[in-house]
Amino acid sequence: MPKSPRYTEGHAKSGLNAKFPAIETWPNQFPKYEIVIDIPEFTSVCPKTGLPDFGTLVIRYMPDKHCMELKSLKEYLFAYRNLGIFQENIVNRVLEDVVRYAKPRWAIVEGDFRPRGGIGTKVLARWPRSGSR
Repeated sequence: MPKSPRYTEGHAKSGLNAKFPAIETWPNQFPKYEIVIDIPEFTSVCPKTGLPDFGTLVIRYMPDKHCMELKSLKEYLFAYRNLGIFQENIVNRVLEDVVRYAKPRWAIVEGDFRPRGGIGTKVLARWPRSGSR
């Protein structure tokens, strides 16, 4: 009897099409500097088990014409709190949304997720993305 997969395509795509609040921006006044935003109490939910995931997100970017407004960023990140989504997808989705709204010269999003079952996960995504699939 064939075994059904433990993780399905539905699990893999879970949360990727969720609607999130917009990240507001304001006009940047200075050239060529870096902004680092630390989110030490990030939470979401595993789409397979329904168990909570806890971690730290760090967003680093060099603004071009716009900077992210932090209150709207906080509201955006709160939308993940009860969302079933894999940690790898969180980091990549946050990166895509930072780029979509702020249009930075470059951006890096790092997720450092707390261990569950003895295994912690760190995920790093950069923009512009290099290479191809």
